[in-house]
Amino acid sequence: MPLLSCRQLTLSRDGRTLLDGLNLALEAGSVTVLLGPNGAGKSTLLKCITGELDVAGEIRLFDRPSAHWQAEALARQLGVLPQSASLTFPFLCQEVVAMGRLPHSEPRAQRDRIVAAAMAHAGVDHLSDRLYPSLSGGERQRVQFARVLAQIWHSADDEPRPRLLLLDEPTSALDLKHQHQLLAMARALAGSHTAVLAVLHDLNLAARYGDRLIMLERGRLIADGTPRQVLQAPLIERLYGYPARVITDPQGAHPIVL
Repeated sequence: MPLLSCRQLTLSRDGRTLLDGLNLALEAGSVTVLLGPNGAGKSTLLKCITGELDVAGEIRLFDRPSAHWQAEALARQLGVLPQSASLTFPFLCQEVVAMGRLPHSEPRAQRDRIVAAAMAHAGVDHLSDRLYPSLSGGERQRVQFARVLAQIWHSADDEPRPRLLLLDEPTSALDLKHQHQLLAMARALAGSHTAVLAVLHDLNLAARYGDRLIMLERGRLIADGTPRQVLQAPLIERLYGYPARVITDPQGAHPIVL
């Protein structure tokens, strides 16, 4: 059963086509990366999936039409990391992460255990008592990732349920070490009843961590496959206007774009 199914998604604004008959299905157990130049429709697609934008076509989440979901129930299975989160109130970081547990009815002690575990998993437990607005951009992004982890975290008493994780440019503010750490965590999550859909601009990160790459151009899907199938020099040059060269990583066997 696909955790996400999109059929013939079409969206136009001000005479400009943002999505053009796009079809997509995601199964648990894989990391799918959306690629394409600026304006290709990557973030627009994520906003349609989350209901931020009205779109023509059909979106099914966990084998149910998206319109049939109650927001609170869906939030227990669908986690979203946006490009940026505008939060200026002086919350402690642990309070920000605890916001991820709002859709869950649970004892406070259990909530606190899950928040602590999510922060440790994301490597931000040392920021627990820091004020969120005082953090750097990268630290904020990692705390927000911990919030998303807490939101879809399975408690010990829960039956494992399928989960969908949407990441919109999750590495944009991160240094090299934390880029790899976050994407490695996303890969690990995909191994447990979870599908991950991420928007990335870095083709080499996509090649290393993506099981499936989807290339968009002007709202249309133009390539869909493994990193080796999608990251072809002629396609990269046509889309990005850059004369790329693609080699194979001698250690990891995935393509490297030069």
